Amino acid sequence: MDPVADMLTIIRNGYLAHKQQVSVPYSKFKLEIAKVLEKNNYISNVKKEKNSISIDLIYVVNKPKIHQIKKISKLGLRNYSKSKNIKTIKGGKGTIVISTPKGVMTGYDAKKKNLGGEIICEVW
Repeated sequence: MDPVADMLTIIRNGYLAHKQQVSVPYSKFKLEIAKVLEKNNYISNVKKEKNSISIDLIYVVNKPKIHQIKKISKLGLRNYSKSKNIKTIKGGKGTIVISTPKGVMTGYDAKKKNLGGEIICEVW
C-alpha cells in the first residue's frame, strides 16, 4: 500500500463527499506534501495532531478547490525529472508537487532553484 496515494485518495473522497475536514494518518512526508498544498491554496489549516494530520478542505461557491489530484510516482514505478524537464500543468493553472533533496516543493519552485527530483502528484 502506498501511504501518499492513500492520503491523496482521502482528500479526493473528502471533496466528493463535501466534507469540511479530513484526517489522514501522520508521517513527516505526508505533512510536507499537505503544507505545499496549503501554501498553494488547495487546502487550508493543516494541523499535526497526535497520530494524524487534520486538513480543512476549501470550496469556492460550493465547488471543490481541487478538481483533480493525480499520483504520478508510484511504488513500483518511480518518476524522476531534471529541473529543465519539469513541465507546467493545465497551462500554469495546476501544480506539480515534487520531492527534491531540499524538501518537498512545487515544480515551479524546484525549477526556479534548479532542483530535480521525484514527481509526487499533479493537482488542478
